[in-house]
This record gives sequence, structure tokens and C-alpha cells, in this order.
Amino acid sequence: MRKRRASKQQTHMKGGYRLGLGAVALLGLASIALVQEVREGWWVPGRQLPLPAAASPELREVLRSGPVPNVEAARKAVPADWAREAERNDRAAARAVREAARRASVSLQPATIAGARVHRVWPPAIAREHQNHLLLYFHGGAYVLNAGVAGLMEPVLIAARIGIPVLAVDYRMPPAHPFPAALEDAVAVYRAQLETRDPCTLAVGGTSAGGGLTLALMQRLKSLGLPLPGAMYLGTPWADLTKTGDSLWINEGIDRLLVTYDGPLHAAARLYAGGHDLRDPLLSPVYGDFAGLPPAYLVTGTRDLFLSHTIRVHRRLREAGVPAELNVYEGLSHGDYIGVPDSPESRAVYRELGAFLSRHLSSADPTHPRGGETLDPKVSGTTDGSPLDRAS
Repeated sequence: MRKRRASKQQTHMKGGYRLGLGAVALLGLASIALVQEVREGWWVPGRQLPLPAAASPELREVLRSGPVPNVEAARKAVPADWAREAERNDRAAARAVREAARRASVSLQPATIAGARVHRVWPPAIAREHQNHLLLYFHGGAYVLNAGVAGLMEPVLIAARIGIPVLAVDYRMPPAHPFPAALEDAVAVYRAQLETRDPCTLAVGGTSAGGGLTLALMQRLKSLGLPLPGAMYLGTPWADLTKTGDSLWINEGIDRLLVTYDGPLHAAARLYAGGHDLRDPLLSPVYGDFAGLPPAYLVTGTRDLFLSHTIRVHRRLREAGVPAELNVYEGLSHGDYIGVPDSPESRAVYRELGAFLSRHLSSADPTHPRGGETLDPKVSGTTDGSPLDRAS
């Protein structure tokens, strides 16, 4: 009798198990098919991309009126002469920077520190909370563009909107000066700051290549046994020169600035590397050691080709126990907080960056209250309504 009951129970269990498998199979047919496809990758059919409804009207208008990214054209746009292309780009960019600085009453002063060219970018009034702070800044431009004044658009925005002095490093670039020239300049200027400034009053950062160089500098400073700064600003950092990261495929043809990794971006990476392994942590710092790095403020957007770079860096920081704030804005392409400065998104980026630096940078050493700088601008209690915002 017991054997019969056991047999019936087993039969019911087997039947139920078969029914369960059937239901799973029925519901999972599409999933199984997709899993099989994943092994080779997905072919995504052409589709219309609507304007991001949750983005600001200012950003949507730029996307509506601007050209649609053309992947095939972008892939073919590798300059035959990088030096000539850089000269053309930098001449136009410098004019825009000077006009923005004039409207914002921001001072641009070229100088040389430790053999490296720099620009002191001084706000019309230093915010009280940043009276003894300094941002050491590295510009973007794929390590080949935006030399000199051309690389100062974001420092102008930062100085005007945050009220913090910026020391922008005009690091050497290829084709004349490939890696490690830029990193050597970064180390030299940083070392010089340590002679007159408590590193806890110093932030280091930049956007794109500037964010990647910031992280590479952290790797180098650790190997040299030098103290690290009080905070980092990582604007959509180019933290990996290899074609690694989901968004390099997903956002291809969607990012209105970079468009695709294939073409000028990949060519610039190889030009900058100068034959070195692209996975070297001093070139692609996402592969480096993140232990002990300073707190970081990260920014990217949903249409950013480097969205994955930023996310991967954030994960590495958090896994290492480093305080890190990841800010992802709806509809932003690569660096659009610089490219669309009149947008609410742009103002929010720098407002929150200023607050982040206030929380993480300490007061200066009383023996060097100016951090070795020679200017003595007026100190203000607030940066709300900067000349740049009023003029824009």
C-alpha cells in the first residue's frame, strides 16, 4: 500500500515537474532564442530615436536643430595631418573661449610651472567656501586637440559658476609628443603644487581625455609615493583606450559629438599611446589599482559613448571603498554639459560639483593661505548668478 502511494506521489510529482518544464519552455521560448543569439551578438534593426522627453527644452532644441550623427562619415574622418587638424580646431575653439571668458569676467593668465605650460583661470570673485581651494585641470580633446586657450572652455565655466580658481595644464600632445609626455607634465605641475599647498585643499580633474589623465595621474602618484589630492572630478573619463564597454556599441550613432569609436577616436588613441600597450593602467587607468584614491564626482549622460567608461570607473571606485558620486543626465551626449552651457543640465553639473568640492576639500595650511598663487582677487560669499549665467 505504501509503495503504491509512493508510486502515485512520484507520478504526480513527475507530472507536475513535466508541467512546470512545459510552462517554462512555453514562456521562455523567446528567451532561449535570445540566449542563443547572445553568443554571436545581436543585430538591432533600424529604429527611430525620439527626442528625450525628460531632458530640458534647451537640450531638446539642440538635438532637434542639430545634424543627425552619421557613423559612416565619422569613421572616414580620420585626419591625414593631425597637426594641421589640431591647429584648425584650436584656432576656432580659442575664439569661443576668449568670448566666454570676457562675458564672464574670468581672467586667463598663461604661465609656466616646472617646465610645463599652464593657464591660471581666475573667477571674478572667489566663493567663500573655495577661498583656499584650487582645481588642477586637464582638458579633453582625445589627447590631440584643444591646446592652449582652446582647452579652457570648461575651466571658464567652472571658475564662473563655482567660484574656484582653476590651474589648467596645457600638457604636451602628439604627434610631436606622445605618451608619456602628457603624464609627465601632469606630475610635474602637481609636484610643484605640493611645495606650497596642502594636497587636501587641491582637487584634480577634467573631462574626457582630461578625466582619463586624472586617473592615470593618480596611478603615477601612488607609484611615486606622493600624497594624493583631496578630491577628483571625472567628467565622462576616457578611462579605457581599447574598444571595451557596452555603450561603445549601444550609443554608436547616438552620441552627437563622438558618434563612434571607430575612426578619429581610435586613431587618436593609438597616436597618443605611441606603440605602448593600450591596456597599460597609465593609458587606460580603469585597469589600475583604485585603492586609496580620493573621493570622486563623476558625470555622464544616457547618450554618451563613454557612458560605460564612467560606470566602470564608478564601480572600481566603489569596490575599492572610495566615496564616489555618479551623475547620469538624461539625453546628454559626450561632454554636452560643456557643449550646451545654457542648459539646466549644465548648471546642475557645476552647482553639484561645487558642493562636492566644498564637502571634500579642507582649509588651506595657514602658512600658505593662497596656496602659492600670486593673484589676490576679491572673495565673495556666493557664486549664484555668475556673470556667465547672466550673459548666457
